[in-house]
Amino acid sequence: MKPIALITGASAGIGSDLARVCAGHGHDLVLVARRADRLNALADEIAASGRPRPVVLAADLERRDAVGNLAAALSAAGLEPAIVVNNAGFGLSGGAAALDRDEQLGMIDLNVRALTQLSLTFVDSLARHRGGILNVASVAAFLPGPGMAVYYASKAYVLSFSEALHNELAPRGIRVTALCPGPVMTEFQARSGMTLPSAARMVELPARQVAQIGYDALVRGRRVAVAGFGNKIMVALMRFLPHALLMGALDQRNGWREAASREQAP
Repeated sequence: MKPIALITGASAGIGSDLARVCAGHGHDLVLVARRADRLNALADEIAASGRPRPVVLAADLERRDAVGNLAAALSAAGLEPAIVVNNAGFGLSGGAAALDRDEQLGMIDLNVRALTQLSLTFVDSLARHRGGILNVASVAAFLPGPGMAVYYASKAYVLSFSEALHNELAPRGIRVTALCPGPVMTEFQARSGMTLPSAARMVELPARQVAQIGYDALVRGRRVAVAGFGNKIMVALMRFLPHALLMGALDQRNGWREAASREQAP
């Protein structure tokens, strides 16, 4: 079986830059997302740079059968993951009681259930190749988030789950890293019309830089990688300041407002 790096949510933002970074380090890729046209354009771009053209698998990972179908397609093609990058996810803004319940459950399906299933499905092949899992969490994982309650909670799960797997799978030679970006200018912000406050813009990083930070952390076997010095300071403060004070800064009445969106979010 041929080893590959499996990257979900690869059609835009951090996911597409993670694909470029992995390809640049010599990995053969399988790209997964809903939008086949975006994936094919990225695959063509990578092939034009002289790397092997990635395999494109269009899939909606919210579906309960998606990961099983994905595993079957890889096996049929003689491919198995040496690296799994769980980047697929989306956020919804608004009060949890006011937002569509099915949409929020779909967010849990993608951000939590699919990520968990993908992290566990390929453990044997990851062990054979002494590879790793890179799970994209967020600085949102470190505190509750009024106005995006389910999204913040889903990222807290990603962080906790990844940290535990880091210890559990280490004896099998598998590295597990949780990547925690702060603000990143991606389609999520652009399409939602989200305007970051000036303080958030001070710690904003390009998606390509975040992707490189995540890849480097995985290679080095780091448990958690908070992207950017400013975000590291912010996370350190989150550990010591009362949550009530921090959550007040996130209240939508303070002007950090986001339209409901199903675009990929960090």
